[in-house]
Amino acid sequence: MVQVIDQESTDLRLVEQLQNDPAPLLKILHAFHDRDGYLSESALRAISKGLGIPIADLFGTVTFYHHFSQEQNGFHKPRVCTGPVCRLNGGHECLSALSDKGATPMPCAGRCDEPVPVLIGHEQWVGDAQGNLTRKATPLPPKNPGNVEECVFAYIREPGRSTLPGYQRTGGYEGLMRAVREMAPKDVIEHIKASKLAGRGGAAFPTGVKWQAVADAPGTPKSIVCNADEGEPGCFKDRAIMDYDPFAVIEGMTLAAYATGATRGIIYLRYEYPETNFTLEKAISDSYAMNLLGTNILGTDFHFELYVRRGGGAYICGEEGSLLNSLEGKHPFPRNRPPFPVTHGFENLPTAVNNVETLAATAQIMRHAPEWYPSLGLNGHAGTKVVSVSGDVQRPGNYEVPFGMPLRTLLNDWAGGPKPRRKFQAVTMAGLSGGFLAGEDLDTATIDEPSIRSKGSMLGAAGMIVLDDSRDMIEVTHNAMEFFAHESCGKCFPCRLGTQRLTERLSGEGPIELQVWLNEVNDMNAAMKSFSACGLGMAAPLVIESLIKQFPARVQEFVEKS
Repeated sequence: MVQVIDQESTDLRLVEQLQNDPAPLLKILHAFHDRDGYLSESALRAISKGLGIPIADLFGTVTFYHHFSQEQNGFHKPRVCTGPVCRLNGGHECLSALSDKGATPMPCAGRCDEPVPVLIGHEQWVGDAQGNLTRKATPLPPKNPGNVEECVFAYIREPGRSTLPGYQRTGGYEGLMRAVREMAPKDVIEHIKASKLAGRGGAAFPTGVKWQAVADAPGTPKSIVCNADEGEPGCFKDRAIMDYDPFAVIEGMTLAAYATGATRGIIYLRYEYPETNFTLEKAISDSYAMNLLGTNILGTDFHFELYVRRGGGAYICGEEGSLLNSLEGKHPFPRNRPPFPVTHGFENLPTAVNNVETLAATAQIMRHAPEWYPSLGLNGHAGTKVVSVSGDVQRPGNYEVPFGMPLRTLLNDWAGGPKPRRKFQAVTMAGLSGGFLAGEDLDTATIDEPSIRSKGSMLGAAGMIVLDDSRDMIEVTHNAMEFFAHESCGKCFPCRLGTQRLTERLSGEGPIELQVWLNEVNDMNAAMKSFSACGLGMAAPLVIESLIKQFPARVQEFVEKS
């Protein structure tokens, strides 16, 4: 009895230590998870009591995330990626080979350039089909094969760039110093507007317009939230930026805070990047030590506090409403819009939500005249885009390309073309969310939103999974839809039921007459796109729509044989 009371007191003290921090729930959950190797019932009861969250609500929220184990020592057992890219590269075989160690699957770990990722505690490993594990650092972006001018990757390969002296040696913090010492906040916003920088997380909303809306909105404290939860399969650019250029993200957030009047910032980091978490925490600590964060930054009256909050593993938290609910300790369902985060964001106050690439670009843009960034694009397109290329190419990796560049140039000249004796069959756009391009579209598409949308897809966050002619496109599409079904938050019927039914249709369940099958699939697609609560349900149909469009003969063969 005494031991139980002592444990309860210990648990409550841990909650008390952290409960007054901004966005405390995630930090507290991780503290218990790290301490005990799982989340015990006693820990959850202490959290419920300390934060005033009903135990049923807390349990529902915790179990929604993939990585918070309720099994003793679950934190230290291998979690093997079986996401869509890793399935192509031995993910299930690796999982099976590690079954004697209690391995469990995880949906996508954001290391698609070097599958198969395996998480054990705070360490990320790379596994193979035999279960052999190797520690590897995040791959640096390959050297720019096209010799074009870069923005985000301009200095990322410089030795020591991830340290504060190395960052400053290569121009880091010049933009912030210029802004706080020579420019009014409104001038920073106008500079970003003139640069034509748009959000690089997928929505492509003009960054300067978003910052202006936050600056103009009533209510304090205002916040800057960095969406570092890149959960889209095929996307792994943010990890490289944060691992090798963390101060660029921090400087970008600080510039955003100065421009908007925000006094606090939070980096929402995906669970699957534990080592990146340490890198960010060290960079933030060093920035505080040099008066680049905190109070009276650089001797001015500008104040900005910055925190990292690590997610629990949920694809839906990449959607900004879900992310904000997660930070607030709520079930991470998408929010209804309007109102939008610029007026009613974190804690219902004005908030700018920007992704990693956008913020890193901001730091570089503020070192140049506004017209510099638009000049980096081709054929009238402004700026650059970091594209993650994975799958069946000879040189997977992250490439910063000028907007307007031919897709074939990236795939053949930069990424090395198909593997020997193979041909490209299809390429996913926007991770899985943009569906496939195939056939003549691969020859005519350019890397910009108008071109990709004209082909019936979207560029989005620009995760491109390349599929050669050895892949069965039915199987690939089924794996993609299975992922969407697994990651649906369940809030709305069209997405929850639609992804399940589409998965079934791609499993061979359903009508065997082609037209009936197509009618059913098209009806479900239309309902999902029209009535889903967020982008997951709206985008998921694109993968099967593009399958039908690009591979009609294979679809007919599959349906009639089923």
